[in-house]
Amino acid sequence: MATLRTLPPLETLPRLVFPRSESLAADSTSPAHSHPFGQLSFAGDGVLLVRTESGSHVAPPQRAVWVPPGMRHAVAATRRAEMRSLYIRADQDVFSPPRCLVLSVTPLARELLLAVAALPAAYDENGPPGRLVAVLLDQLATLPEAAYSLPWPQDPRLAAICQTLTDTPEDNRTAKNFAQNAGMTERTLGRLFQAQTGLTFGGWRRRSRLLTALSLLESGKNVTTTALECGYDSTSAFIAAFRDAFGITPGAFVREG
Repeated sequence: MATLRTLPPLETLPRLVFPRSESLAADSTSPAHSHPFGQLSFAGDGVLLVRTESGSHVAPPQRAVWVPPGMRHAVAATRRAEMRSLYIRADQDVFSPPRCLVLSVTPLARELLLAVAALPAAYDENGPPGRLVAVLLDQLATLPEAAYSLPWPQDPRLAAICQTLTDTPEDNRTAKNFAQNAGMTERTLGRLFQAQTGLTFGGWRRRSRLLTALSLLESGKNVTTTALECGYDSTSAFIAAFRDAFGITPGAFVREG
């Protein structure tokens, strides 16, 4: 059973960037909420899952999730995670256009994130801490986006299909099978997927499986078991797909984590 986190009653920020550190228990989640400032969350250990109305966003180690001001979201962790959050005032246009995204964190940005997260709440904005924050904001704006987001369609038929694919990644039914069950043609299914998610049906399922694999590997499952539970017929096919998507092998991901 998931542990529901208690959120801090914070409506305004005492500083331009307000740091907060939190230890997340295994299988913990927050209630869906929003706040009038942006939030950048980074897990030095563990995998974070941020859910919004438009999709899911997975941040393994060395990745961070940005949630813009006013966006309703929930944060979950499948296992114990050390989360560092930076709340950033809404007038700081760090990422444009405003949307939820996963960022690849460079070694420099990582050290800056950890340093700012360790600052006291009432740090001196006109002294060295304030200058450190300014450097961090400049660095954040240069971070590349990582393909760790899974857009969610608005069409209820497609949403039902996506929920099935997410809940049972080992389901190997074809696009034609899903289309027939949803009362549409395979061509219509493909057109709707592309229009509403920016991905093909196959591309969406592949990304969903690989994002699920991140959590399974991080939870301690071996590569072969993860491959089978994510619908891959062979470990080699899974390793190739993982490397193509994330630039490293599943084994290297586990070692880096």
